[in-house]
Amino acid sequence: MISIRVLLLAALAMIAFAANSLLCRIALTETTIDAASFTTIRLVSGAVMLFILWKLLNYRQQPRLAAEKRRFGGNTWSALALFVYAAGFSFAYIELSAATGALLLFGAVQLTMIGYGLYKGERLNVVQLIALALAVIGMLVLLLPGASSPSLSGAVLMTVAGIAWGVYSLRGRSAQNAHYDTSGNFIRALPLAVLLSLLWIDSSRLDQTGVVLAIASGALASGIGYAVWYAVVPFLSAASAAILQLSVPPLTALGAVVFLDESITLRFTLASVTILGGVALFIVSKNRFAAR
Repeated sequence: MISIRVLLLAALAMIAFAANSLLCRIALTETTIDAASFTTIRLVSGAVMLFILWKLLNYRQQPRLAAEKRRFGGNTWSALALFVYAAGFSFAYIELSAATGALLLFGAVQLTMIGYGLYKGERLNVVQLIALALAVIGMLVLLLPGASSPSLSGAVLMTVAGIAWGVYSLRGRSAQNAHYDTSGNFIRALPLAVLLSLLWIDSSRLDQTGVVLAIASGALASGIGYAVWYAVVPFLSAASAAILQLSVPPLTALGAVVFLDESITLRFTLASVTILGGVALFIVSKNRFAAR
């Protein structure tokens, strides 16, 4: 049985992940900060927070281990995937609502991980095939042309961001210390973020509120959010962890209604039910099939 403490911490992490979408959308629509600057500030503040947390949580308890790890954790390819996710995420939210962006992001993440399993030769049962079809249909429902359809360019950018995050998650499966590697990947992604800001320097815009929101997204929603999540993941099964993450789009949608006055359309509702329901059914069916 999962303890109440683990569930509460997991819920806190999911709220932090949902807050990322809300903070980014608010910053890009209610302030003058540009997407490139938001991305850079988010990665910088996230790297600083994760590094501080790693020092506090590990250095004092494991000084010998810390002394041996003089280089940054993670690797270049994971850092590249992290950067593509962060940049695509920010630029997509110039045009997407918070709720739609979160649904596209997490749908793309899960479909990427499912697709990787198929590529590696995983066999699907009938229920999994139906579940996968539901998730794909949900994505199509969300993206089909119509009065309430999202911006195509924004949808493409967020889908790319989701694929990048899926790749990042897959690469992180073999990490012995996820917190340490994530800190290193954030640091390794900083040169790319700085380069992005330099490329967009002519359209660079900063204001106090936008900078504060970007710092909150990086340090709190990303840095502390990831730290909390990695602390509870060892106490969760793979299926439980995956299903818990499906709560992020609904949490984002609720926050978008409260803080951004976004409306929840019938298209979004139908897409949410089919995408999240399909992925949840796939995860549960896969878990039961593997247990036999």
